[in-house]
Amino acid sequence: MRQVRQGTEMFRDLQQALNAGYAQFLGCVSGPQEGAMGVHYVNGALVDGEVDASRPEALIYEFKNGVARLVGVEFVVPAAAWDATHDGPPVLEGQTFQFNGAPNRYRLPAFYELHVWAWRDNPSGTFVDWNTRVSCDGM
Repeated sequence: MRQVRQGTEMFRDLQQALNAGYAQFLGCVSGPQEGAMGVHYVNGALVDGEVDASRPEALIYEFKNGVARLVGVEFVVPAAAWDATHDGPPVLEGQTFQFNGAPNRYRLPAFYELHVWAWRDNPSGTFVDWNTRVSCDGM
């Protein structure tokens, strides 16, 4: 978690994330019971089949009163690139990434992902996709 926070500290300012190549991917993602995932900003240049705790492929923001707050990150690894050189799914900080096959609701090729709520506590767990303390109401 320390590496994730150190690597993303500067992106608490959304403008810094935009300057670094992150761009909004879809709107705010929420569920009726689960809470929300927030708004994801993805840096396509980092979606390369590698896992680096200090360089997440996606930053997750929650908007309240027009202000973006960094609440977490998501690591995204294309399955084809990873599977070509590894026997199992990626693992970060002892957490195994989840597999999302294709087709999926994001219209992406199959990928592995891991959410890390590095900047907002998640009562369900640090690595759980949905966070009941995140809301899309401020969008």
